[in-house]
Amino acid sequence: MNKLLTVRRRRPKATAWHAAALLAAAALAGCGTTYQHAVDTYPEDARIRHPISLREGTRTLELFVGVNRGGLSPAQQADVLAFAHTWRRESTGGLLIDIPHGTSNSRAAADAVDEVRAILAAAGVAPNAIATRRYRPTTPIKFATLRLSYPKMIAEAGPCGLWPKDLGPSVDGNDASNHSYWNFGCSQQRNLAAMVDNPADLVQPRGETPAYAARRAVVLDKYRRGEPTAARNPDADKAKISDIGK
Repeated sequence: MNKLLTVRRRRPKATAWHAAALLAAAALAGCGTTYQHAVDTYPEDARIRHPISLREGTRTLELFVGVNRGGLSPAQQADVLAFAHTWRRESTGGLLIDIPHGTSNSRAAADAVDEVRAILAAAGVAPNAIATRRYRPTTPIKFATLRLSYPKMIAEAGPCGLWPKDLGPSVDGNDASNHSYWNFGCSQQRNLAAMVDNPADLVQPRGETPAYAARRAVVLDKYRRGEPTAARNPDADKAKISDIGK
């Protein structure tokens, strides 16, 4: 009888222990869910979510040379000259001339190469920086272009237009939180990468140029004599009110 009473008295303690274990497991499960949700959350900063990367690309100029021409038009000569100036400013390698082969205008394009080389040399491109090669069009066409190309650094971001999560109400409940959606800021980063003149400016600043010493000497000389250092505008007192509308 005493043993039976002892067993009956121990059962509530065992039941309480199991309940406490279940509550602890539920609390740990809740913590794990919160941690997993925090891991899946993407960064809020668009610069981190859509970073701008640098890679080496190619700038190309295509010249349409007619079958019976054998030379460049004035507009094409200007294009080659401008292309040579941009090569000197932004190129990371030599300049390549692709000559079409096996087309109806291949002879005329080959004759125009000498004129292209002359324009490039006049613009300051060294002869050893120019290379030529033949190419055959991949598609069966009878007319191909004379191509000039050189490698350069390109900044790019994206791709844009990705929507990994819903913007409206969803089962994960992210719509209730005040977070920016994934595609937010992607077009801005992509446009900035396309508009920057020198992609290296996104990584480090340019070196400073020497100060304009001539103007500085004039201003300091006026300052020593006690004169005004501001530049004079001869047309400052010539403005008048317009009589239109009277």
